[in-house]
Formats: sequence, C-alpha cells, structure tokens
Amino acid sequence: MRAPKAINEAIVIGLGQLGRVFAGGLLRSGHTVIPVNRGDDLFTVAHAHPEPALVLVAVAENDLHTVLAAMPGAWRPRVALIQNELLPRDWEHYRYADPTVISVWFEKKKGTDAKPLIASPVAGPGAALLCRALTSIDLPCREVAAGDELLFELVRKNVYILTTNIAGLKTGGTVSQLWAQHEGFARQVANEVMDIQDALTGVRHDREKLIAGMLEAFDGDPEHGCTGRSAPARLARALTHADACGLAVPTLRALAT
Repeated sequence: MRAPKAINEAIVIGLGQLGRVFAGGLLRSGHTVIPVNRGDDLFTVAHAHPEPALVLVAVAENDLHTVLAAMPGAWRPRVALIQNELLPRDWEHYRYADPTVISVWFEKKKGTDAKPLIASPVAGPGAALLCRALTSIDLPCREVAAGDELLFELVRKNVYILTTNIAGLKTGGTVSQLWAQHEGFARQVANEVMDIQDALTGVRHDREKLIAGMLEAFDGDPEHGCTGRSAPARLARALTHADACGLAVPTLRALAT
C-alpha cells in the first residue's frame, strides 16, 4: 500500500550553510525536515518519504549535476534549486520540466546569522512554500513568474557574483569600492560576463537593467567583499564557457594570466 502524501515533509539534500538556513525556515513554518547528507542513498530515503511537499537541493555547485542525474522519479516534480551560477540549461539537461528555483540574495557564513542583501526571487510550484519558510526567519523573499522573469533574475545574480568575484581578483576591496574606484574596469568585466550569459541562455539581455540590478545589490550590502575562496574557480568556469561559445573575453583572459 502506498504511503499517504506527506504534505508537511520537506527533504533537504545538503546541510551546508545555506541548507541549514532553509531547513530552519522550513521547520519554523511547520514542516518536518528530512535531511539527506553526503553518502546517503536517495532512493532509500525516497522509499520512506515518497511524496514530500518539497525536495530542496542545497549541495555545493560542483555536486549539483550529480544529484540532478540521480534524483528519484517520485521526487523530481517537487525539486527546488538554490545554487549560484544556475541557468535553465542546468536542469533542462536532465529533463526537469518545472522545478522551483530561487535566486538566493542572502549571505550565510559560519558563526554568523544570515544577512540579506535584497529580497530573494523564487518561481515554480514550491515558490509560496519557500517564501513562507524564509519570511518566517526574517529573510525577505518574493515570488516571480517562471520563464523570462525568472531567467532575468538568475542572470542578474550571475552577473553580480561573477563580476564582483572576478574583478575582485585584481582590485580586492568591497563592492562599493569596486564601483566607486574601478567602475570602468568593473564594467569591462561585467560586459564580458554578460556576453557569456547571453551565449549560454540564447537571449540578449538588457545590459543596463542588469547593471542596475547589480548596483541595487551593492547598495544592499556596500561592505560586501568582492572575492572569496571560490573566485579563481568562477573565473576558470567562465573561461571554459567562453571557449565553448567562441567568445574572446580579453579582460577575463588577462586576469587569468
């Protein structure tokens, strides 16, 4: 006999910094959280919890594709994605038709509370559920439409992350210092990042609107540091994409040398 639908269960795959924040919000908003850690067998957990309300994939970026490929069929319609550098091509490759997707605009570091920059946009079947979870722990969230609106928000976040991380390899400092002292250089990096995003999505995005969206996030946390441990890897991934798309990106290539 099939188990009844567990409308209050939420699966969280990956209990790193972000995964724990979302797990806390899901608990606060009335859900039972079922954690899945590295090494746990997804099909074993899915057999015990076949119809959760949500399956949140909160693994590291390098593990995303492995998890998407291995996802049990019963969970696929309930999947929610939160990774950085995410684009539709990532889930479409594995034939996910309509996942819940959130562009996370808060920072969580070990030993500190989560700090929001701006409201995190979310789209898809589980959007309302995730918004309730985040707002229950005082993190702003807003629902957006799937399709073009979601795509813009994903590209906007990618432009913010990649521009600040990659430009910061040269400038260091904070995002406010990057724009105040190195705007011309930051725009060069941002334009090449947007060249890559356009090529990966097949869409020519409004660049001034993306820059304005990035600056809104700068204003949300002016003292946010530009670089982190992941910055060199982000530059390497950007160049891999540029090579695959036949893009020159001379500013990024100069930084790599």
